[in-house]
Amino acid sequence: MVNSQNIDLLKKSLHTEYFSTAWMAFEFIVGFYSGIKAGSILLIAFGLDSFLEIISGSTLIWRLKKEFNGADSSEIVKAEKKSSLIVGSVLLLLCVYVIGVSLFNLFTHQASESSFSGIAIAIASVILMPILTLKKRKLGKAIHSDALIEDGMCNITCAYMAGTVLVGAILTALFGLWWVDSIAALVLVYFIASEGLESFQNGIRK
Repeated sequence: MVNSQNIDLLKKSLHTEYFSTAWMAFEFIVGFYSGIKAGSILLIAFGLDSFLEIISGSTLIWRLKKEFNGADSSEIVKAEKKSSLIVGSVLLLLCVYVIGVSLFNLFTHQASESSFSGIAIAIASVILMPILTLKKRKLGKAIHSDALIEDGMCNITCAYMAGTVLVGAILTALFGLWWVDSIAALVLVYFIASEGLESFQNGIRK
């Protein structure tokens, strides 16, 4: 059984995760649509990563609800590992996709168009993600949930990615440099790969 203090903390954790997952859904829609419209591999990758974080966030919501209801923690751990393995695998495949398309665009001199909606969502994410990270870290320590703390670190990765998107989109919009989007997308691979490897390792760890 969980005591009243833990119940309050779990409620706050759930509300934080609900907001975070809803934001990721909005970020996915805007980022992916903006990327398709502008022909930007950078924005498309940003949007797809947000979609994967929706899966991760949804799994964590399920886990917190299970704990809130006093369920057996062993089943929760199994579900988290499966989710981590799936998300990690897809993130690594996303890296292959981004590298392939970016190199193709560089060799063929393909340029993306300006995307002001992409710039706007990146600015919002740069501001919001660190706030969510700090809140999840605080709540995660309070309820002794490593999963919630790790999910907060995903938000920091998202902030770095949003910063990369922002720089790439602004340079493309202001100076029309055809190669910036592809180069910035390759930089983005570092953050996606780091997150993907961590998730994959968590999924296979015994």
